[in-house]
Amino acid sequence: MNKQQLAAKIWESANKMRSKIEANEYKDYILGFIFYKYLSDKQEQWLLKRDYAPEDIVEYVNEDDPEIVEASQQSLGYFIAYKDMFSTWIHMGSDFSVDNVRTALSSFVFSSSGTGKPGY
Repeated sequence: MNKQQLAAKIWESANKMRSKIEANEYKDYILGFIFYKYLSDKQEQWLLKRDYAPEDIVEYVNEDDPEIVEASQQSLGYFIAYKDMFSTWIHMGSDFSVDNVRTALSSFVFSSSGTGKPGY
């Protein structure tokens, strides 16, 4: 496969993925995912610097631990539970669905407001 064929294949795949979304709207979704990945990676690095081992992140980084939620909100301005981290989504493979994104974004808005209510 030459360079032009590869580029054509990539564009064809992108067009299939965006489905009925207009091309000019597609960037909004992609940029949103890129930003969410950045926030997720930033929190993961923050946790590792606080001496959390990867297995500790899996077990303890969730909404049920008010200390980690508050510490994350104080330091980073937001909190993302392990189940909603971008890296977790990657490891889910074919078990990943749009519902994972909906749940994560709902939880993110809720937990980042610091009020116990959605942060609109």
